[in-house]
Amino acid sequence: MTTASTPATVSIIDYTPVHAAKFRELNQAWIERYFEMEELDFKSLGDPDGYIIAKGGHIFMAEYNGEIVGTCALIKVDGQTYELAKMAVTDKAQGLKIGKRLGEAAIQKARELGASTLMLLSNRKLETALHLYHKLGFVEVPDELKEYKRADIKMEMAL
Repeated sequence: MTTASTPATVSIIDYTPVHAAKFRELNQAWIERYFEMEELDFKSLGDPDGYIIAKGGHIFMAEYNGEIVGTCALIKVDGQTYELAKMAVTDKAQGLKIGKRLGEAAIQKARELGASTLMLLSNRKLETALHLYHKLGFVEVPDELKEYKRADIKMEMAL
C-alpha cells in the first residue's frame, strides 16, 4: 500500500534471522549517538531471535531501494501487552515516513496478536520520535518501569 507521500520503493518486511546483524547495527547506531548501550540492549540486540521472536514478539525491517534502512520490534510483555521497541531509521532514509510505516505495521501486528495495550519507553530529548508516537496515538502514562537508565517517559496505546 503506497500513498502520494510514501514512495513505492519503501517496503516493510518481516524480520528473518538473516537480518540479525542489520537489526543490531541500526539500533546500536542511534543508541550510541544519544546514550550508551545497556544490558538489555546487549541482550535484545545480540539475540533478537531468542529474546524477541521466540518469546512471541515480532520484528519489522524497512527496505528502501533494496537496502535495509529501518527496523522496529514488538516485544511481548504479557498476554495482553506488547512493547514497541528498537525503532531505528538510518539518517539517509529520514523524511521518507519510514518510522511512521514501521509504527503502523507494529500496531496492526499487535492487534493481530491479540494485544489490548501497546506501550513504549523513550526519552524526552528524542523529540522527533515522541512527535511520531503522539501522531500514532500513544499517550504519556506514569512511568513505574525503570528497565533502561535512559528512559524517562512511558507511553501507551489501547488497542
